[in-house]
Amino acid sequence: MQTASVPGFIRTILIIVGIYYAFKILARLLMPFLLRKMVQKAEQSFKQQMNNPNPNSNQNQNTAASFEKPKPKKQVGEYIDYEEVE
Repeated sequence: MQTASVPGFIRTILIIVGIYYAFKILARLLMPFLLRKMVQKAEQSFKQQMNNPNPNSNQNQNTAASFEKPKPKKQVGEYIDYEEVE
């Protein structure tokens, strides 16, 4: 059975720390680009919704109508009121 060597352990720790800092630096460089793309995509979808409101308006009316009509509750049985007899 082999035992772990101290230089090998230190090397592994340095590799893990190096990967962590490399990821951190790349995230700082790439995050503004990714956020800008997400904002542009959201802006495009918002503009598209504002320019074409008709296809969704029929669907919105249907959902609003379903909220106005309460569904009747299913009756399970007859309600009986019991009085306490002394």
